[in-house]
Amino acid sequence: MNETLNVIKTRFSCRKFKSDVPKEQDLKSIAEAALYAPSGMNRQKWQIIAVQNQALIKELEDEGMKSLKSLPDQSSYERIMSRGGKLFYNAPLMIFVAIEKPTPETAVSYGIDCGIVAQNIALSAKSLGLDNVICGLAAFCFSKEKAQYFKEKLQIKDGYTFGMSVLIGYADTDGAPHPPDFAKLTYI
Repeated sequence: MNETLNVIKTRFSCRKFKSDVPKEQDLKSIAEAALYAPSGMNRQKWQIIAVQNQALIKELEDEGMKSLKSLPDQSSYERIMSRGGKLFYNAPLMIFVAIEKPTPETAVSYGIDCGIVAQNIALSAKSLGLDNVICGLAAFCFSKEKAQYFKEKLQIKDGYTFGMSVLIGYADTDGAPHPPDFAKLTYI
């Protein structure tokens, strides 16, 4: 099978990581792959931030869990607690994609561009033997009083906001991709 198609078909959303830190060269290759993502009209309205600092990841996780716990709907919080209580699943590496604050006119295209960047990160990590999960719940780290503090810690540019994050490391669990629903595929 074609190597790219194999990576796509075998990648799964890892929710339990070993503490082993990925190699520096792998991190650089993944971050660079993010920059090669296409964007509408080549605007590239993103910023890629790789975080290996475990104390910062823990601080972000604590704030995210605190924010999730404060929601009236406790389903996301309860789901994470049932999986070990770790918002970031002990991932030793996080890559944040910050995007320029969208206007109503640019919200859709910036969101699509951010998703493409996240997919480039996820697939390049898998191609290097690293497991990962795309994590939108990291947005909760920026939803309360510590939002500006974390923007500064992550060096998010003025006028930019959280777009998406990808957690990366070596799986500490067996995983398989979700089975595709071929009923959702139409050929015309």
